Amino acid sequence: MVVWNGEWVTERLGVELTGPPDDPGAPDGAPDGASYRDAGARAELRGLLGLALRRNPRRAHLLVSSVLGKHVPAPPAEVYGAGLRLGALVRETLGAAESARAVVLGYAETATGLGHCAADGLGAAAYLHSTRRPVAGVAAAGGFEEEHSHATSHLLLPEDPALLAGDGPLVLVDDELSTGRTVRNTVAALHAVAPRQRYVVAALVDMRSAADRRELAKFAAELGARVDVVALAAGEVRLPEGVLERGQELVAALEEDGAPEEDGAPEAPEAAPATPRRVDLGWPLDLPDGARHGFTPRHRARLEAALPAMAARLAEALDAGARRVLVLGSEELMYAPLRLAGALQEAAPDLEVRFSTTTRSPVLAVDDPGYAIRTRLAFPAHDDPADGPGTRYAYNVAPAQGISPFDAVIAVVDSAGDTPALDGLLARLTARTPQVLLAVIPSYTPLPRPLRGPDFGSYAPEDVGWLLKDLSGVALEAPTEEREEAVQRGGAHYAESLPVEYQPSADYQALFQQALTTSARRVAHAVAVVTETVLRERSPRPVLVSLARAGTPVGVLMRRWARQAHDLDLPHYAVSIVRGRGIDPTAMRWLAEHHDPADVVFVDGWTGKGAITRELAEALDRLPGRPAFDPRMAVLADPGRCVDTYGTREDFLIPSACLNSTVSGLVSRTVLREGLIGPGDFHGAKFYRELAGADVSEAFLDTVAGHFGGLGTVAPMPDSPGRAPDWSGWRAVERVSEAYGIHNVNLVKPGVGETTRVLLRRVPWRILARRGAGSDLDHVRLLAQQRGVPVEECDDADLPYTCVGLIHPQYTRGATGADGKAITP
Repeated sequence: MVVWNGEWVTERLGVELTGPPDDPGAPDGAPDGASYRDAGARAELRGLLGLALRRNPRRAHLLVSSVLGKHVPAPPAEVYGAGLRLGALVRETLGAAESARAVVLGYAETATGLGHCAADGLGAAAYLHSTRRPVAGVAAAGGFEEEHSHATSHLLLPEDPALLAGDGPLVLVDDELSTGRTVRNTVAALHAVAPRQRYVVAALVDMRSAADRRELAKFAAELGARVDVVALAAGEVRLPEGVLERGQELVAALEEDGAPEEDGAPEAPEAAPATPRRVDLGWPLDLPDGARHGFTPRHRARLEAALPAMAARLAEALDAGARRVLVLGSEELMYAPLRLAGALQEAAPDLEVRFSTTTRSPVLAVDDPGYAIRTRLAFPAHDDPADGPGTRYAYNVAPAQGISPFDAVIAVVDSAGDTPALDGLLARLTARTPQVLLAVIPSYTPLPRPLRGPDFGSYAPEDVGWLLKDLSGVALEAPTEEREEAVQRGGAHYAESLPVEYQPSADYQALFQQALTTSARRVAHAVAVVTETVLRERSPRPVLVSLARAGTPVGVLMRRWARQAHDLDLPHYAVSIVRGRGIDPTAMRWLAEHHDPADVVFVDGWTGKGAITRELAEALDRLPGRPAFDPRMAVLADPGRCVDTYGTREDFLIPSACLNSTVSGLVSRTVLREGLIGPGDFHGAKFYRELAGADVSEAFLDTVAGHFGGLGTVAPMPDSPGRAPDWSGWRAVERVSEAYGIHNVNLVKPGVGETTRVLLRRVPWRILARRGAGSDLDHVRLLAQQRGVPVEECDDADLPYTCVGLIHPQYTRGATGADGKAITP
């Protein structure tokens, strides 16, 4: 005879499960009230629930689900199937049209997996679960309290706040609906921010009293919204008077006597326990480990595609003799381990696979067939929880009397929980199980959101999204001579600080305006040519990604040409790339998540010798998962002859090279410094709001774009062998480096743009200028004069660029140049 695993509690405390109450609340379909749909019979309760006791000041008893996958190891197909059936009930209640608009919210920790499964059963629904783990850098979009829970506070941390801001139905999923108080707290908090017309509460079991149901109906009426309830089964818990006190006394007495596996300290094993073995799942790059920050249908499709290969890796790692296998998830990490367990069962049908999860809830263990929690393993928390160090539990994992032990346990944790404290759990498992495997899923870090003007930068918000971290409040500027000395001595990287922003003299500002007037049409034509070439050869709807900051004005202009000439509204972002450090990997993650990498076109202002061209290709090749970004840059001018997508190969004055932030949206050069930029951060930059009075960013754009209308039809660059990069610029730089005894190509900056940067930001040694270069070098000559830097005239044969800036190869303050004069920064 099979004993119900709630008999022990019923016999000692008189706690009983009965059928649903006679008063079901408001009638089904009431527009302003709560409707109740009973999808199960009273007899189903015992098939779904057992009973246990816990130390809790609010409630002594615990309903223990046999299909939740939390306290009781269960076949993964049964756990997943229960969630799918619950989702199907929601879909039936809402109808097809409303189901397509629904968002599902699950409750931590017990219902995180159930909510995910219900979202699968509902169809293409986005899913989010609450969490008790705060995540650095992620602001809470809301929260609520669960009064009866062991840990009461819930956080909502969606990566996209819009997930909870829509007006479609919100489906709230929990394992058990006991009073409805938590539901009311949740709905009230969310409705105050984003009101909806309809809510659906979905639970495995609905155990509310008639009074509780009336309370929910009243709440819905006051809210002016419809609240439906669906469940797989319904009933009530009958509690005798004084049961809380008697339950607490019973728990205290049994704990004093020593419940099974109470402290998790096993008896001395006959043989030394095996060392846990790590298994690399091959988890897909940037696939969320769960729905703490949201899980979309797109994520679900990626997981489905990857599950067979991951299950095959687990099956291959199991010992040949293993038959009973437990896949053990970790607290809120339920869905991914459940799906892995299901895929493992499908891949190895001869195995007896079970699934359960660790928990923070303390429950009394009693090794009796009529009690739901027969054994308990206790171990330290290992995921740096918000409530500090504490104890966590794994129930029914250690063998109970008359139950066969597991041959293997596969512990699945996220990387945030892969800490030294995890050894506590692994030690408990290895002492009782012949084989323990550890699979670590990368903890998903929500990506930052792009910065846009006017909050960051002076460009219009639609012109560019800056994939940067705002460091405007950080003091990063250092005197030019100190920066140069630190960089050349190897004590610092140039991207760890910023130069003091150059404030142009009246003469220099006049030269900028003159240069803009003279060259604006030439710049406009180059913008049109490179944009037309991109549209023909790269993508009909490219995603422009400019390399901040020199590429950003060019990206904005390309976007404006596409809009004016083709009525295309192209996305445009600015990202950081740092010589020697590569391109910002977080920005690349963001782009891969939001756009097809094949559509991304990297944009820069000009090429020098081609160092950034090489850096980009090498950095993209190193990205995890190697997303299909095309490393070929599109530039306005390619005097270095190192790209095949350009507007011109002339080395001429591009006015945006004459200034720093005041022609680039008031944004600084990018910064990458430990302590300021964390693993999940974008590279940083500053917004110089205080320079708004000198800002000519929009004036530059408007002047150049003002010539678009007079260009007529512009053809893309012809497809010819002559467009192929020949890297002649790099070879010329190498010759200059050796001829002047520098022996470091990084200190040779070729081209008008790079030479201007040397004079504005570095400690220049001398300038090499092509003889007869004319007005293209007026601003260079003025800057060189102001800084006391000699300008050396060269013939065309010796210098394929209009000019080259040389940085002194061994700079220290007080050093002198080759001419014997002091180097003046």
